[in-house]
Amino acid sequence: MTARATDWDSVPIVLDVPAAGRLLGLGKNATYQAIATGELPSLRIGRRVLVPRDRLRALLEGGIRQ
Repeated sequence: MTARATDWDSVPIVLDVPAAGRLLGLGKNATYQAIATGELPSLRIGRRVLVPRDRLRALLEGGIRQ
């Protein structure tokens, strides 16, 4: 597996669960599980579950703890 850089400016400000999972290399179910356990930052708007881009980036860069 090779790591690749993400151009964060091209990523939408919020991601749906499948898109966040693709960035993380996770399946949809694993991504929902990470949200349910609080390992992955999320917000709910109505019935939609979204992952904020900036909080995801900070988490990956070690800037925030859940």
